Amino acid sequence: MNPSELIGSRPVRPDGVPKVMGLAQYGADYELPGMLWGKVLRSPHAHARIISIDTSRAKALPGVKAVMTAADMPDQAFAYQGPERVQLNFWHMTRNVMAREKVLFVGHPLAAVAATSQAIAAAALDLIDVQYEVLPHVINVEEAMRADAPVLFDNLFTRGVEPVPDKPSNVTRINEIKAGDIDSGFAKADEVVQMSFTTEPVHQGYIEPHAALARWGADGQCEVWSSSQGHFVVRAYTAKLLGLNVSDVVVHPAEIGGGFGGKTVIYLEPLALTLSRLSGHPVKMVMSREEVFQATGPTSGSSMTVKMGVTRDGKIVAADGVFKFQAGAFPGSPVMNAAMCAFSVYDLENARAVSYDVVCNRPKAAAYRAPGSPIAAFAVESVVDELARRIGMDPLELRLKNAVKAGSPTIWGPKHAHDGFRETIEALMNHPAYKAPLGPNQGRGVASGFWFNGGGESTATLHVNEDGSIALATGSMDVGGSRASMAIMAAETLGVPYESVRSTVADTASIGYNFLTGGSRITYATGMAVVQACQKVIEDMRARAAMIWDVDIESVVWQNGAARPADPSVGDFAPLTLKDIAAKRAVTGGPIVAEVAVNAGGQAPGFSTQFCDLEVDPETGAVKILRYVAAQDVGRAIHRSYVEGQIEGGVVQGIGWALNETYIYNDRGQLENPGFLDYRVPVASDLPMIEAVIVEVPNPNHPFGVKGVGEVNIVPVMAAVGNAIRDAVGVRMTALPMSPPAILAALDAEAVSA
Repeated sequence: MNPSELIGSRPVRPDGVPKVMGLAQYGADYELPGMLWGKVLRSPHAHARIISIDTSRAKALPGVKAVMTAADMPDQAFAYQGPERVQLNFWHMTRNVMAREKVLFVGHPLAAVAATSQAIAAAALDLIDVQYEVLPHVINVEEAMRADAPVLFDNLFTRGVEPVPDKPSNVTRINEIKAGDIDSGFAKADEVVQMSFTTEPVHQGYIEPHAALARWGADGQCEVWSSSQGHFVVRAYTAKLLGLNVSDVVVHPAEIGGGFGGKTVIYLEPLALTLSRLSGHPVKMVMSREEVFQATGPTSGSSMTVKMGVTRDGKIVAADGVFKFQAGAFPGSPVMNAAMCAFSVYDLENARAVSYDVVCNRPKAAAYRAPGSPIAAFAVESVVDELARRIGMDPLELRLKNAVKAGSPTIWGPKHAHDGFRETIEALMNHPAYKAPLGPNQGRGVASGFWFNGGGESTATLHVNEDGSIALATGSMDVGGSRASMAIMAAETLGVPYESVRSTVADTASIGYNFLTGGSRITYATGMAVVQACQKVIEDMRARAAMIWDVDIESVVWQNGAARPADPSVGDFAPLTLKDIAAKRAVTGGPIVAEVAVNAGGQAPGFSTQFCDLEVDPETGAVKILRYVAAQDVGRAIHRSYVEGQIEGGVVQGIGWALNETYIYNDRGQLENPGFLDYRVPVASDLPMIEAVIVEVPNPNHPFGVKGVGEVNIVPVMAAVGNAIRDAVGVRMTALPMSPPAILAALDAEAVSA
């Protein structure tokens, strides 16, 4: 494919053939000679003090080569590190990986075994004797906040309040952000809507379970192969928890069978390495589906109250939100994200958001696609829909009237620096289906969403081979098509065919640091490193051409994949292609290589506006999605099919979150639906064709105008579905999931009250 045709095209993906042929290597596919199998003993209790752990019988079982507990890992100091919104505490992290003083959720790891077979390892787990003092537990966020609730930690005191409390609490942090004066804002309102909402924890829906293979060498050098969204982060966290130098750990990237934020966390890697150290053998560990559901992080459940006021002419004059999120067993829910994103698509003078991070007895929450923002949007966009109804204004018109643009303020301080939101609204207003008639029990719902998008640290290396082909390597895990996008940008910049670029992901010893794949940052930040590496190579090629022609470098330009004289006065030289120059590399300076590391700023946020048409069966409460149209500002689409796929995938996940998905706990704190048979995700027969409307408002801070596209698409979905249900049958659903029984109960309650 010619370079001039590349940006926005749909070339074959580099990983396509190995995947469809079954040859791609995922985390569970790796094996090493002498490898042992590792398995984890997990708590049957939601909350209990560990009195003792006796592993002697397990160690004596023939075939068992190692047994570990938390005592085999160094403890960590209690200290919060990093930016407030995404703080880490390694004291918490090491206890999430392996329980110490207490178990805090059903499935919490207590011990691990390495044996010559999976059967022997499983049998050994049954021989480990654990004595517990069972304690009361709490799951629900509101119940966990009560003064008489069981407290998970005696060293956890609510941060963000003055004076600092002297009594431990499950409320780990309270944060308030605000702008203007909300009381004066509400005084100007002609209509005020206040509603409360609840959402349940949901799984990211990745198909591949967590897996790790680890080898602790006799020389202390360690290697890990695992399924993750960031092998550099796996290296850093694993080294920290095991007291190793970062340079002593090499992490190899495996293909990833889905993550969506759920594989930005380590679970098995420190355990597998510790078992390898104790046994002297490589150790492989693979979670079962039940373990994934019981012991890894879904997103948070929540309790929220949102109040907003509007004038009769459609100006939103005040907004107030209280957001309470389950963090799971350890602090760190995405509730600050929720508070910051909640009102960010609206140009508001008066707004406030108060957030509560609350621990409870279930697995620690992990990221899930724009973490926090979809939950907040469910509440805010439902209220906005009611405001539009109160004043008799089209919901898209109300959003357009209040839409942010470059220069609009944010509730957390800085002004918006980019446009793109208004354009998504206008795209739907001009969509022919938006005014299409609807039938009985059918409704149309509109919602919008915001996500920050990320930049950050990335590295790329580029090598020109002797035949002119390109070896391109980054350290960014390919979760959403980044190998193809990197190859497109490299080929376009160099002026060579896409097929001549081989794009790969390198291990942690072979390339400079790359932060994890998350926050919709890779095409932007890693793409910037790739483009700059290409530009360095172009400068090198110009210098080599100048040497060959015996002219100054200023006399050489790079056009259409070749060095050319800048003008006829330079001389009558035939163009020198990459292949021509590479053939003479030995006499013009040696290997043609460039490496660029960036800490990219200037990223643009994601905006999306969507509408959903659906039909509700009033006899059963069942919902059928009839049409879904999602408009998203993508900056500039690099690989168009991948961009469409991101939008479609986010919508599908949001529909599942809206209508079906939930973790169901019994009164003992045990998860009753730990698998995809009982945890209902949408399948193809549940869905219509989803139309992705690509809006392109380029980001001037990127050479190709890129904005992250992977997350904001999920943000509006639950609210759009809820608003469509309200339009179809007249009931406002304020709790997720909006399942058939819940809708039927709401319809019955409405009939009784009427």
